[in-house]
Amino acid sequence: MKSLKNAWAIVASLFFVLAYLLPLNGRLLWQPDETRYAEISREMLQRGDWVVPHLLGLRYFEKPVAGYWINNISQWLFGDSNFAVRFGAVFCSGVSALLVFALAMLMWRNARCAGLAALIFLSMVLVFSIGTYSVLDPMIALWMTAAMVSYYLALQAVSVRGRLGAYALLGLACGMGFMTKGFLALAVPVIAVLPIAITQRRWRDLLIYGPLAIVTAALLSLPWALAIAQREPDFWRYFFWVEHIQRFAENDAQHKAPFWYYLPVLMAGTLPWLALLPGALFKGWRERAARPELFFLLSWVLMPLLFFSIAKGKLPTYILPCMAPLALLMADYAEARLSALRSRVFRINALLNGLFGALGLLALLLLGSGLLPGTPLFGPHEGIKLALGATAFAGWLLFAVLSLGEGGRRWTWAAACPLLLCLLIGYAIPQQVIDAKQPQNFIRANQTLLAHSRYVLSDSVGLAAGLSWQLKRGDVLMYNEQGEVGYGLGYADAHDRFISEGEFASWLAQARRQGNVALALQLSRGESLSDRLPPPDKMQRMNRYVLYWYQQQP
Repeated sequence: MKSLKNAWAIVASLFFVLAYLLPLNGRLLWQPDETRYAEISREMLQRGDWVVPHLLGLRYFEKPVAGYWINNISQWLFGDSNFAVRFGAVFCSGVSALLVFALAMLMWRNARCAGLAALIFLSMVLVFSIGTYSVLDPMIALWMTAAMVSYYLALQAVSVRGRLGAYALLGLACGMGFMTKGFLALAVPVIAVLPIAITQRRWRDLLIYGPLAIVTAALLSLPWALAIAQREPDFWRYFFWVEHIQRFAENDAQHKAPFWYYLPVLMAGTLPWLALLPGALFKGWRERAARPELFFLLSWVLMPLLFFSIAKGKLPTYILPCMAPLALLMADYAEARLSALRSRVFRINALLNGLFGALGLLALLLLGSGLLPGTPLFGPHEGIKLALGATAFAGWLLFAVLSLGEGGRRWTWAAACPLLLCLLIGYAIPQQVIDAKQPQNFIRANQTLLAHSRYVLSDSVGLAAGLSWQLKRGDVLMYNEQGEVGYGLGYADAHDRFISEGEFASWLAQARRQGNVALALQLSRGESLSDRLPPPDKMQRMNRYVLYWYQQQP
């Protein structure tokens, strides 16, 4: 019986290995995020500086430092590989799944339900798509999950010592969240916790023990906060005002989107468990009084979701912290449906997954075959890639059909729907996408010319970061466009790191006396080659990536 109870934990672990770990090194790095975070950590390790983040040798103050530390450790352990670049995010996703399992056990003492919650969490589209991609969001999601688990421990504690320990853990989690993402990591747990404290009449505990969490978070963050303030006095002004106020609240906020933006994101992100979403939320609300743990999970989902919906700047990755409580609500709802011998929702879930797999397969075949107007998604020699992509969606459809078996009693086969997609997607990327978003292929094809260039320039920060990562050099210069490194270029000691289009010809004449010069450009869709550049000695083009190479002249 014990082995049966632990079966879902074993299945979740196997899914993690297959979907999260195995594909990591088989995919090229995407720009701008993955090349950026790969290069920041490479430069931190090369410099031996774990205080001030740099990108392309320039000060880079968009985020605090803890997320980079996780990536630093990953690259230190596994070397300069795509696996190492992504392992930090994957590790955090795995630990988040363990916390989901642990919280389910605390709430329900049911190993089957806990293992099921972990499996649902790991197999959600939003979780595995972001959790295997080198960004900081899986790390902040981990600290937010740890914070909420700590608060649940505080609610369950029956002694002063227990509450002190739980609030100290809460402070540690919030402190690490702050050092990963900034002030938002402090706001989100508070927003989620307040309704819980009020409804359970625990606001006095919050007032009494909450300062301990604040002090713990401050003590954890203070050494680095003081160190970077001493080294870079402008860091906190820029980070607070530009990265928080302007980015999320002002009219010129980045990634502006309407209030309802996260509703379709949430629906797509919960696949392959979409049919469980309405019932799980409704059950949580209906039983909130009789089962306070369900209100705890509801508040954890809805309050951050509301907060990010109000903010003007929006990205799908922001609501990743909402997925852990959703997985717990879904697992509890599924267990209730099974106990009541009601399988309709599982049949609906299978049909939704079948529809998604069929539509994905049909869309891929139409786009790949050139039957639709416009340029085909795949080139004439990319039949294998098209077949692999079709296999991934066909696998989703197949497992959806399996989950429909026996009147929906095989519903847990839905967890396998995304498995082939995870394993094959890296090998099914069309070449035109690779040559627009994955610069490693372009860089490797021109490795000899680039390696023998005294100067390397690029007009794209993502491409420049990819060049720096692949060539292991942090002195790539920016040409004509400053992008996200504009702040770092504003410092007096960085004035020579940017070459405008107007000054390029005269700069090139001087630079060629010292060695070869390589200019890597990323064209916009439909953009033609510029006729304003000096004629190169060699030119290489791969779709939207172009290399102008100028040989040294005496």
